Amino acid sequence: MGVRSFVKRSALLALAASGSHGIRIIQSNDDGWAELNIREFHSRLIEAGHDAVVSAPAENMSGKGSSDEDPKPRTEACEYNSCPAGTNETFGSNATDPTLNWVNSFPATSMRLGLSTIGPGVWGEGQEAQLAITGPNVGSNLFAQVPFSGTIGSACYAAHEAGVPAIAFSGLSDSNLGLLGGNAAWNSTEPPASAAVFAELALNLTSRIIDSGAPYLPNDTYLNVNMAAPLGACADASAYKWVLTRIDPSVPLLSSADVQRCGQDTLPQETKVVHADGCYVSVSVGDCSDKTTATADVQQAVVDKIGDMLTCFSS
Repeated sequence: MGVRSFVKRSALLALAASGSHGIRIIQSNDDGWAELNIREFHSRLIEAGHDAVVSAPAENMSGKGSSDEDPKPRTEACEYNSCPAGTNETFGSNATDPTLNWVNSFPATSMRLGLSTIGPGVWGEGQEAQLAITGPNVGSNLFAQVPFSGTIGSACYAAHEAGVPAIAFSGLSDSNLGLLGGNAAWNSTEPPASAAVFAELALNLTSRIIDSGAPYLPNDTYLNVNMAAPLGACADASAYKWVLTRIDPSVPLLSSADVQRCGQDTLPQETKVVHADGCYVSVSVGDCSDKTTATADVQQAVVDKIGDMLTCFSS
């Protein structure tokens, strides 16, 4: 058993024995259950004392939006040969770690089964997820990408269909980043440096939301979080600044005013923030009924929880 697996299993046993204040978290993504980003973040959540369970697609399902279809028996090996060929199962788990699970279908379906079947199967009958987290996605999910994102489709299944608050994390990558970006297997011998940075940033925000107390987010709401690529000074997670943003551009007469921030009633658009010079994380408050920017009162509820970690943005 590897060091990470030992730590995860030990943390779960300690959580059960001690009645820790950790919460039950269901995780998914659209890059696949064996992708490094979700595995690294899963380990961080377990080490932080949370009862996290991964329920993610058996293979890369990027760009599938909110597609949802009952899984079919799988005959091929899962991505990175992470499950054997010929299982003929619709979903399955890691042989030594029941908190890691694959579903042979779309991201939203993975979330659906995670909430209804896989999570409670690990936690025990009657125990439901308290928070849903997707990603960190390999690459951005900004503005025009949002409706097609399986990362966000999965998060919005949780918030809109199941009433579970959700956070969708995405990490910007660059085709020229080499080991700093791109898809990688959970057991990569040369893992991208970005995985550790994105996992630390994601844990920072998740911890703040949890520490703020339930309800963690307003009903039918998700956070769309995009993290700039970890280049140069941004290779250190502590260098990042957090900015409250909006998903879609503000259009006169069509967009309602945002929450008052930094002397303005219009938040900067997330695309502009994460592509600016510097180390930024954009945090947009989204409405899962249409995946666009939530109203000012919903944004304010999030500011009330994490306002002191947010900074003003000057283009």
